[in-house]
Amino acid sequence: MVQTDRLGLPLIAAGQAKKEVTHNEGLMTLDLVVQASAESADLAVPPAAPSAGQCWIVGSGASGAWTGQEGVLAGWTSAGWLFLTPRAGWRIWVQDRQNLFVFDGVDWSDDPVRADGYYQAGVRVLGVQQPAIATPSGGAVQDSEARVALAAILGVLRAHGLIAS
Repeated sequence: MVQTDRLGLPLIAAGQAKKEVTHNEGLMTLDLVVQASAESADLAVPPAAPSAGQCWIVGSGASGAWTGQEGVLAGWTSAGWLFLTPRAGWRIWVQDRQNLFVFDGVDWSDDPVRADGYYQAGVRVLGVQQPAIATPSGGAVQDSEARVALAAILGVLRAHGLIAS
């Protein structure tokens, strides 16, 4: 079968009978990957009663109808399971994680930007905004006020993950 280069969509061949089958398969593929959303990236066993349009990133140790499909997108369609092999750069919203997943060409991983902060190498380095730090004032107790301000700044930097605790 002749396919498109990037998404592997089926192309209709000249003189092909039942062109609608090829065309419909291409539309089902697009329906799963455009504005993609997966229910989970942790299941290895297909759900018992999926709804048409639901999609999963197949987890390791896949079994049942998903045997041998680890890491691919499994979408339930009116015609059954449709498996799509991801390409480097694909991004998909994962419902049970409430963040994006990114495919690097080998594995899926959580996107570094998440609701609770920004991550580098799996470590949160920027978190939610912390409360304001009061500006030292006065002149008689400068040293103690400076220490309080510095401690507050260090506390915020630690809370954001910008320096280690």
